[in-house]
Amino acid sequence: MGTLLELRNLKGWYTPETEVLKGLDLSLPQNSVIGLIGLNGAGKTTLMNIICGLHKGFSADAILVNGKSAQFQDKAFKMSRYIVFSEDESFGYFNFDEYLSYVFGCYRKKPDAAYVDALVERFDFGTYRGMRIRDLSLGNRRKAYLIAGFALKCELLLLDEPVNGLDFTSTETLYSLIAGYKQFGTVLFSSHILESVTLTSDKVLVLENGTIAKTYSGSEINAESIRASLGTEGGTEDV
Repeated sequence: MGTLLELRNLKGWYTPETEVLKGLDLSLPQNSVIGLIGLNGAGKTTLMNIICGLHKGFSADAILVNGKSAQFQDKAFKMSRYIVFSEDESFGYFNFDEYLSYVFGCYRKKPDAAYVDALVERFDFGTYRGMRIRDLSLGNRRKAYLIAGFALKCELLLLDEPVNGLDFTSTETLYSLIAGYKQFGTVLFSSHILESVTLTSDKVLVLENGTIAKTYSGSEINAESIRASLGTEGGTEDV
């Protein structure tokens, strides 16, 4: 298994004197699921936004995509990744099918209609396909963006707190889709819910004080160990 994305000594800031990410090293294997967990303010969303080219306050000693030097704004990289944001109110006047058509047009792909229909059914979203996105509940808006993301089958799928707003059944569907995405590419997803990462991830990264403080893989991935590394022993699944 090769390395899809490697970042060396990544630093990120909102003001030059206040670093949110402090010399972070990150390696994402191809065709894998990587969970990113940390307490509020640890920098999870900042990291996601940097990778997507939306946050300009950063520096890195190296950015490697499939072993080659790259930039987040490179067209080839942008066409190989998709993100579902933790908060998103974009394209509110589109209905789902209009949004899907727009997204696939941007990525110069043609949707697999049967696969899209299967995703819609699994998320129990069929009733809402014709509604404007702005008129949907938080959970159904999240479903619309998630369905588009999984349907694109990009090499890198980024999910920022994807469980937020989903009901129990949709959460179970999400976990199944994340775990099965390795046939298409790599998932990097952030969460503050331990269940999300322990049930789906090949590797779990603990983000603390702006850097990767601990890495768990395989049999090491369990809630008790991760809670301990976060200093939340005895807490709930929501860390």
